[in-house]
Amino acid sequence: MSASTLSELTAARYGKTSVRVFRVVREGSWQHIVEYNVESLLEGAISTSYTEADNSVVVATDSIKNITYYLAKISPHILNAEKFALHLGTFFVSKYAHISKAFVTVEQLRWTRIQVPDNGKLVEHPHAFFRDGDDKRIVKVEVDGTAGKDKLVGKVVAGISDLLVLKSTGSAFENFFRDEFTTLVPVNDRIFSTSVDLTYTFADIALPAPTDEKKFDFVVPVQKGADGYAGSVWDEDVPARARTATLETFAVDESASVQATLYKMAQRIIAENAHVSTVSYSLPNKHYIPVDMKYIGVDNTTPAHAEVFVPIAHPSGLITATISRK
Repeated sequence: MSASTLSELTAARYGKTSVRVFRVVREGSWQHIVEYNVESLLEGAISTSYTEADNSVVVATDSIKNITYYLAKISPHILNAEKFALHLGTFFVSKYAHISKAFVTVEQLRWTRIQVPDNGKLVEHPHAFFRDGDDKRIVKVEVDGTAGKDKLVGKVVAGISDLLVLKSTGSAFENFFRDEFTTLVPVNDRIFSTSVDLTYTFADIALPAPTDEKKFDFVVPVQKGADGYAGSVWDEDVPARARTATLETFAVDESASVQATLYKMAQRIIAENAHVSTVSYSLPNKHYIPVDMKYIGVDNTTPAHAEVFVPIAHPSGLITATISRK
């Protein structure tokens, strides 16, 4: 029996990953910057490139890279990761007749304006920035043209990765299930630290097809103030609200467990953003173990007296959940 009768191609997707983009947008003396890592993958009538060594159906990955840079230059939406990703995905699906889906992932690095003194108060500098933390904005977009080039559907998931948080009190873990394998001691006061990975999914959106010959146009269909804008993928305040909800809930919640705090975070994001359908968190528990000093007669293990800790990288608890809108 030949190899060709034993197997078939059932899924194929290809493109360019880790395209690093830094863009300056000038408004007179006031300047904006964004830094992205972009991945674009294409699906469609490309199977013969795998099964018949037919490269005529392949849009070269180098071309995908060049298109990414060109749209970064001309797109009026470059400062917003969701809109830029949708613009890029819409172009790929609209430009190439044999491409039915585009998958674009944008990772945005944090840059924040430096504040400087001006007439006795602090103001934001027009063109000086600092790297404000290691957490990143993540946007994942699918532009689906399988129903027709004039019936494009956008699917958007956004969120945060690597947001490291810690509070030194206000967290407990008690009354958990116990059996013969349980060695963990219940505590009513502990350090709570985690590296937040958050994703939130928007309801699917209809995307207008480009009307220009070269397929570079991208029109945002819902503008600020219009019905359906608030809490939608077009609402540029959603990322800040989601980040604030995460940080504020983490800080003020008298946490009974990571699970309980996670649920409250997600509830707030859904409540504050009308078009977010699901919220998912992945929270590894960063453990800090109090150093036992009983050997020299010092109490550093009871919660009220624990002040010196050893950070433990591995192993760690991992708590995940998805909360959905009813």
